[in-house]
Amino acid sequence: MKNKTRIVRWNTAAMLVVLTCTATVWMIAPLAAQETTLRVDVKLVNVFVSVTDRNGAIVGGLKREDFSVKEDGRPQTIAVFERQSEMPLNLTLAIDTSGSVKKDMAEEASAAHRFVHAILRLQDQMSLLEFATEVRELSPFTNKIAQIDRGLNQLHADYATALYDAILLGSQGLGRKDGRRVLVLVSDGGDTAKSTTYQEALESALRHEVMIYSIIDVPIEASAGRDLGGEHALITLSEQTGGKHFYAQVSDDLRTQYLIGYYPHNQEPGRSFHRIDITVPRASTDDFNVRHKTGYYGDLQSVKN
Repeated sequence: MKNKTRIVRWNTAAMLVVLTCTATVWMIAPLAAQETTLRVDVKLVNVFVSVTDRNGAIVGGLKREDFSVKEDGRPQTIAVFERQSEMPLNLTLAIDTSGSVKKDMAEEASAAHRFVHAILRLQDQMSLLEFATEVRELSPFTNKIAQIDRGLNQLHADYATALYDAILLGSQGLGRKDGRRVLVLVSDGGDTAKSTTYQEALESALRHEVMIYSIIDVPIEASAGRDLGGEHALITLSEQTGGKHFYAQVSDDLRTQYLIGYYPHNQEPGRSFHRIDITVPRASTDDFNVRHKTGYYGDLQSVKN
């Protein structure tokens, strides 16, 4: 996180200042009875952005001036702009081994092996989780493919599906890593453990700046056994965090992303969640699909004179 410091003055005897997690405030000294000086340390908000065209092809040649950023509907100035392709990835691969996908476990393991071999580079780190009745770590973060392969050979089926527990714990683990944080879920989406809620799982992913990529494991397309509610939950979790959902293996989507950073300006007070909207104004809404996290949570603070 980069910080930019501003000195701001308000000519009032007493003032309540409400700032989110992107702003921390210290009182310096009253200059006069009617004037207070506050030092405001505004932290950089980082957003990873993926752009595809109407055919789903990755758009990789955009520039800073092509993008527009708004927070809570208020325009923001882009302070940092980078094309991310070589930046290290921190990934957690979480595989559903519950009863509903038991018959597909061999196929899941085979697909996971192929995914790991295709995605993991020396500069990347990956951990491996399985979730059924409980969440179990099969491998800590490593860049050694052989270690992940050994973990994938230990997949063990159980009954319930602790999907939201896996998202919560996976996000917490990724939150301790620097750089891009990605949680790859392989599941049919139905949570039956009921210990963590959907909202708690989503909030954990957003607070830890984790993008969720869902590989949705479903029966045949028209099967009455499809868990459409769980399927929809996976799709929505991916959309809300700036990730993507697939019915097959993850593409090179993770390799071509933009990093956009801004220092919140003219921030709306009193909000615990700030909504982000990033667009490419020169393109029509049908030309480009711009994906990014929907916003970030802040911890409310107040300072009195």
